[in-house]
Amino acid sequence: MSHPSPSSAKPTPAFVGASWAALFLGIVAFGVGLWNAEMVASEKGFYAAVLVLGLFAAVSLQKSVRDRAEGLPVSALYMGLSWLAVAIAIVMLVVGLVNSGMLLSEKGFYGLAFAMSLFAAVAVQKNVRDTLQYQASSPAGLHTEAYGSDDR
Repeated sequence: MSHPSPSSAKPTPAFVGASWAALFLGIVAFGVGLWNAEMVASEKGFYAAVLVLGLFAAVSLQKSVRDRAEGLPVSALYMGLSWLAVAIAIVMLVVGLVNSGMLLSEKGFYGLAFAMSLFAAVAVQKNVRDTLQYQASSPAGLHTEAYGSDDR
């Protein structure tokens, strides 16, 4: 029995939906927590910026790692910066939480919502890319319903 190559496999609708749901829930939970938190606006802004940095860095790292695995050129500098940005986001969150006056349960909430959001962002990026590759390897027009046209 032959298996499709990873680059031509289409993600299942259940995995796509679960990934988007996890991303939405993680970001919304983090945001609602910040909205209701008893902290100054600058502290709320710090945590929001750390989440945005973490999401962008995680997606960038996932794309860089996958590009390299598929033989596409990725400079060592960009790969290193992607790893560094993910590490900085995580360290900033940890340092902020350790030095905050929040209850331990609140710190855990923010840590889990952050980790869930980063993981989900990577999964969503993977699903989008897998779907686009599947569409590109399939006969034109047959598999364009999930993400629109084949125009990139």
